[in-house]
Amino acid sequence: MAGESKIEIIRRETIKPSSPTPSYLKGFKLSLLDQLSPAVYGPLVLFYPKNDVVTFEQRSHQLKKSLSKTLTLFYPLNGRLIDKTIDCDDEGAQYFEAKFKGHLSTFQEQPEPETLKRFLPAESFSPTAGTRPLLLVQATLFDCGGLAIGICMSHKLADATTVGIFLKSWAATSNGQAHQILPDLNAASYFPPKDVSLEGAKVELSKSQSVNVVKRYVFDASKVAALKVIAASSSVQRPTRAEVVTALIWKCTMAAIALNSGSPSKHFVLSQAVNIRKRVDPPLPENCIGNLVGNVSTQTNNHTSDLQALVTQIRKGLTEYTQNRAKRLRGDDAFRVIFEQYKEVGELMRRDDLHLMISTSLCNFGLYEVDFGWGKPSWVTIPTGTHNNVVTLIDTREGGVEAWVCLSKQDMAFFERDPELLAFSNSSIPNSAL
Repeated sequence: MAGESKIEIIRRETIKPSSPTPSYLKGFKLSLLDQLSPAVYGPLVLFYPKNDVVTFEQRSHQLKKSLSKTLTLFYPLNGRLIDKTIDCDDEGAQYFEAKFKGHLSTFQEQPEPETLKRFLPAESFSPTAGTRPLLLVQATLFDCGGLAIGICMSHKLADATTVGIFLKSWAATSNGQAHQILPDLNAASYFPPKDVSLEGAKVELSKSQSVNVVKRYVFDASKVAALKVIAASSSVQRPTRAEVVTALIWKCTMAAIALNSGSPSKHFVLSQAVNIRKRVDPPLPENCIGNLVGNVSTQTNNHTSDLQALVTQIRKGLTEYTQNRAKRLRGDDAFRVIFEQYKEVGELMRRDDLHLMISTSLCNFGLYEVDFGWGKPSWVTIPTGTHNNVVTLIDTREGGVEAWVCLSKQDMAFFERDPELLAFSNSSIPNSAL
């Protein structure tokens, strides 16, 4: 593969916490939501331009030293997962140094999905995500002096918000900020683990066996603003960036599937992951780590719905979830709510009488503010997986939205030619078959 020839691992080591974990913290309990989460790695890559002041060796040393200090605060990441508990034995995180044969600016112009994955220290579906290491980091040097920092954190302990909290804390330690970002490690007290069988509610993910295609679409800030105007209605007067881009991609996906299958009457479902920290009552601390995520399902039988209608449905689904489920998560029937929502997602994924699209948004996570001491990133992105009908959104540096869309080869052939999609976005990469 081209990506394998461009990136070479030059060093591997283990970074241990700067201070030992106290004995009374050695057994860290997962929350019920962590129990139900899949044993995969959550990926993220941050790209930084050349810095003429410090060398790669100096930057890598600074990263390792500050990582060691940060791991003391996020001590569960140093341990080994055993059933519902992490044995915090201070074995640490895996750290890799690599070199990329090429320039950062050239790669960013046409980032190949398969090459992008090589900036990560592990595959998403690696079995080690369910045991150890729970955190891996890869620092990759470009020929031009640019730097990529790839993160893989086990989904058994962390959602995307947790990854963001960790990165901001690590960066604050690295650049010497006086204000330290401390994690709240009490998710298990809010959602205690259960000894009962959770079969039927667990969401199991595995590599897709079908031939899928992934493409990256960038929606500039001006195009997103235009979409907001079109999608606004009396029901949703001020739609968000994520809502309008999700609605457009869902609309174009439904149209592509209908054209490809020749069955326009199919049932369509959109499943969205949402951060529940501020939606539960009382709210959870914003720096609480763990899988504090709910799932919102929106359904339609009309693949020709306009943007206003789809945005209205998406907003309605989120409002109903907050009122009917999230508000009950701190009550006596929290277990039932959690079990039911995970069971529902699992059942949707197994059904073949509908078309399910799964959407995740990392918009407004503040990831372009992650400064380790040599400036802010020029690009932050999420290398995509191999699952069909999956969409991942993330901010662009200029305030737009970047979307990674994975569809079957047949559906993508119709999707990528949709005139409405092309009017509001641009795709800077060729198709990549997975």
